[in-house]
Amino acid sequence: MSFECITRDFIFDHTASYNILDKAPTYYNFPTVYIIYSEKDKQAYIGETTNIINRLKQHLAHPEKKKLKNIKIIFSHYFNKSSVLDIESNLIQNMLGDGHYKLLNGNDGIVNHQYYQKEKYENTFKDIWKNLQFENLVKHDLLDIQNSDLFKYSPYKSLSDDQFTSLKSYLYTLLSPEITNTTFIQGSAGTGKTILAVYLIKLLLSEVDEDEESDLEVNSLIELAQRVKVKIGKKVLNIALVVPMTPLRKTLKKVFKSIHGLTPSMVIGPNEVKKAHYDLLVVDESHRLKRRKNITGYGEFDKTNKHFNLDKYEGTELDWIMLSSDNQLFFYDAKQSIKPSDIEKKKFDAIKQQANVLVLKSQLRVEGGGDYIEFVDKLLTNNTSELVKWDAPHYELKLFSSMKFMLDSLQEKEKEHGLTRIISGYSWKWVSKESTQPDVTIDGIDLYWNRKLEDWINSVNDITEMGCIHTTQGYDLNYSGIIFGSEITYNETTKQIEVIKENYHDRNGKASINESQLHDYIINIYKTIMYRAIKGTYVYCYDKKLEAYFRRYINI
Repeated sequence: MSFECITRDFIFDHTASYNILDKAPTYYNFPTVYIIYSEKDKQAYIGETTNIINRLKQHLAHPEKKKLKNIKIIFSHYFNKSSVLDIESNLIQNMLGDGHYKLLNGNDGIVNHQYYQKEKYENTFKDIWKNLQFENLVKHDLLDIQNSDLFKYSPYKSLSDDQFTSLKSYLYTLLSPEITNTTFIQGSAGTGKTILAVYLIKLLLSEVDEDEESDLEVNSLIELAQRVKVKIGKKVLNIALVVPMTPLRKTLKKVFKSIHGLTPSMVIGPNEVKKAHYDLLVVDESHRLKRRKNITGYGEFDKTNKHFNLDKYEGTELDWIMLSSDNQLFFYDAKQSIKPSDIEKKKFDAIKQQANVLVLKSQLRVEGGGDYIEFVDKLLTNNTSELVKWDAPHYELKLFSSMKFMLDSLQEKEKEHGLTRIISGYSWKWVSKESTQPDVTIDGIDLYWNRKLEDWINSVNDITEMGCIHTTQGYDLNYSGIIFGSEITYNETTKQIEVIKENYHDRNGKASINESQLHDYIINIYKTIMYRAIKGTYVYCYDKKLEAYFRRYINI
């Protein structure tokens, strides 16, 4: 059930106001949503207003927006201020994700609130979207868009309470001469660290347009961002987003390419920080920054240490970032460190003693919320004294004893929701990299490691293709199938999860470390991949002793 609305198209020039009064005389002073666009330049601006005539006059005086050619106005006698704010928000997020137009909107205009008959207005938005598809103003279905990285990492999002509080606190930190220039924002998987990083960069690099209306809370962030620019003394700040993992870095470059005011060159690897000196470096997934241990490319690593006059063996990517920027913001979660090449926690702790530390707590990815995160943590660390069997209707966690049944179930979820993948620990050599042989056969099913290194999440269509921690860390899925491999087992005598080093096939992940360290890395890997899925996680254990342990706490 939805509300009736009408759409009118006008040329975007000084005649638009007269034409609106002529063709929509009973609608023009109702709350309204509109899209101003240029088909030739593939640019658009989305807005809402209670006075479309005055708003158009303001936009026509704007140096950038006045270059747009057409305006599509969506009217309804049923619209109210709350509904048009919501429809505007949905249009901004989904048109960005659609990618057909680059949006001129700033960070503002996004609200997230409940109001009367919201569900009915959400259905109205779906009708509006279908009409826009019919008119070729947008190209993709909503489900496809909402599964896209551009939608997921969009800065046009309402922030959770602790995201908003952390961001506001950080902007005050940048303004204060008495607080350290280094800040850590800590949060477990799924607390929205990457989204907050992109939001912050867009906020600091956006120009404030007087013709835009903003939510009062967003206005407070915009004002603080402007004060930061004044303090630093630059109209345009030199900011970069440092992303240690290559797949996620390349994905975020694509995202930045599609957002007005951002460019792919703003997303860099740790080794690239030596090319300039930055006002601010924002480091996502900073627990994956490297030290000189068990890495590929020692020569290039050594050259960068030499560039910064650091000891060949002691210098780290963390040091490079500190030396090449006036301000540093690290998004950090020690529990997602998964290899010996990752910088040790004690080095981060030493810097944190002199740094500002903020915390994100709200779980924004997994619909099971913090309860699911805590459940997985206790399950994999044998902290089961108060652990009860998972039984939550809002998040599907299920254990399978048959690989075929799990893949069949995942295939159904893929048809229904999309973004359904299987992920495994490093239990098998990557033989399919150089042959057509499967990497492992389980229950008669041939399985293969990811055939693509970059953007694997969005490229695979074969449910028998397995991702690993490196192709999935930082990404969202709707459903995931997690294969606990032959390198992890359960000891009924000691009542502990144990790892089997010889069955672990990440060579750089196990060299020059002791059994205890390897155990911690492998547990961190499985925790991290168990946190990937929004709607549900399916589990298969290669080791039957581990399966028996899981059966106590996960339903079959």
